[in-house]
Amino acid sequence: MKETAIRVFVTTLVAVAVVVAALALWKLRILIALLFLTFIVAAAMRPSIGALRRRRVPRGVGIGIHYVALAGLVGLLLWLVVPRAADQVESAIGDASQGSGWKHDALRSLDRWLSDLPHTRGVVSNALDATVLGVEILVGIFFVLTSAAYWIFERDRAVDLVTSLVPPPRRKIVRDTWDLIDLKLGAFVRGQAVLIVLVATVLSLAFWAIGLPYWILIGSFAGLVEIVPVIGPLTAGALAVGVGLTESWQLALAAGVIVLAVRLLEDYLVIPKVLGDAVGLSPLLVLVAVTATAVVFGGFAILFAIPLAAVLATLVDVIVLNKNPAEEDVPAVLFPAKDAEG
Repeated sequence: MKETAIRVFVTTLVAVAVVVAALALWKLRILIALLFLTFIVAAAMRPSIGALRRRRVPRGVGIGIHYVALAGLVGLLLWLVVPRAADQVESAIGDASQGSGWKHDALRSLDRWLSDLPHTRGVVSNALDATVLGVEILVGIFFVLTSAAYWIFERDRAVDLVTSLVPPPRRKIVRDTWDLIDLKLGAFVRGQAVLIVLVATVLSLAFWAIGLPYWILIGSFAGLVEIVPVIGPLTAGALAVGVGLTESWQLALAAGVIVLAVRLLEDYLVIPKVLGDAVGLSPLLVLVAVTATAVVFGGFAILFAIPLAAVLATLVDVIVLNKNPAEEDVPAVLFPAKDAEG
């Protein structure tokens, strides 16, 4: 009886601890997501920082070069795209507010709905909410970039600490698995960045060539939503066709054909050459991962669906299928895997 009571007590204690831990992790999901994003950003930078170190550039300077280059790229993008996009937005509003047709009716209905909203307290509340959201986003970006810089310095020590907690025969496998996950995440992020720029540029130029209204907005949107698996490209295609229909069915058909052609080239030519088998997931697993992540954690977590699924798939390969992580190949996206060493 005494042994049974002890077992029941221990089992209950473990169950309660698991529930408490799960609730705590759920409450801290935003912090966990930011930390996961930190690891992804650091993994994307490590190969290029390693290449710079071999040229006697210190890690701190290498990280600074990356952040300056990122800021410069964002500034250049804003300088090239935002003024033209603003002109197209103003043109869209002007075209829809004049004349007749469904666009005019939709805009008038929207204007009447906005006019019925409270004009003082509501506006102030919305402005405060937008300000708070903007501050939170800036804090999140600063946290991720700062933490990624620190993680690049402290990663090797963390790996040594973790491997020291496992039996000596398993230490090499743990270290190789960690390195494999790091390489996969880095290759995926760099490949996604290449795809975003490529898709946005090609589609913008193609939409401009066929005379699609607001071509730079739609092309830039199509490139940006590449980070959202499955749903993003479908949304971009639907938007392009919908805007084309406001002019003619021929223009909508041309826009749809362009989106389909770019998508096919991306799936059968660009992705195999750029990403290869970076994450090791089939299209079905990608779809399941995206859907499950959205249902469990919400829409924002879709951005982490593929990286998280890649981590879990790698762990399953090593733990369940007994694959040797040191023998797994990862595509060299911009930088070979050897540059991530050191």
